[in-house]
Amino acid sequence: MEIILIRHGESTANTAGVLAGRSDDVALTERGREQVAEARALVPELREPSVPVLTSPIARCVSTARILADDDGRAVVLEALAEVDYGDWTGRSIADLLREELWRTVRSVPSRARFPGGESLSEVYVRARLALAAARVRAEEAGAGAVVLVSHGDVIKLALAHALGVELDQFQRIAVAPASVSRILLAPAPRDGGEAVHGPPMTVTMLGATAAGRTAQGSVPGGGR
Repeated sequence: MEIILIRHGESTANTAGVLAGRSDDVALTERGREQVAEARALVPELREPSVPVLTSPIARCVSTARILADDDGRAVVLEALAEVDYGDWTGRSIADLLREELWRTVRSVPSRARFPGGESLSEVYVRARLALAAARVRAEEAGAGAVVLVSHGDVIKLALAHALGVELDQFQRIAVAPASVSRILLAPAPRDGGEAVHGPPMTVTMLGATAAGRTAQGSVPGGGR
């Protein structure tokens, strides 16, 4: 079984350079919608109607999921995929946040970072792991060989860090561009109390691929916008 992780397309917050967080008034740009449509070529599994599409409840992800699923009503909200709660940082410009002492902690020792009035990245890491587990269950219930998750940069990076066996403090080494596709191959689940013996439990087979070969911003890779 594969879990396919897709970041939402370019948003109005991306172009404005602000930390959107859980703001629900942030929309995809026209280019963002085009990026998502292009990304569908990397996910042929979407042609199979039994493949579940689970999405963050935030508007820019819901819009992305609907484009991916050809608006066929398949996209279902999974709360665990929601954006990081950035608390008091929500809506602030990235340029201003770069001057905050906490920003250096977020970048270098994220396990110690809690956003003022919001979540800690350790809490988001746990939530990302729960999202992967829930995705597996949804796919098994649907009898599908894959499940698509639509979420945000930091949440996807933390899920990939878990799959790679990377410590939380190293997750900023991963970058995912808007509308990029990552894939995690899951080993078969143990049956009847037996051990799964088909290799590692998770193998990352694609990381941050985009249809047009775009890359994430090198200076501020990942999510929040």
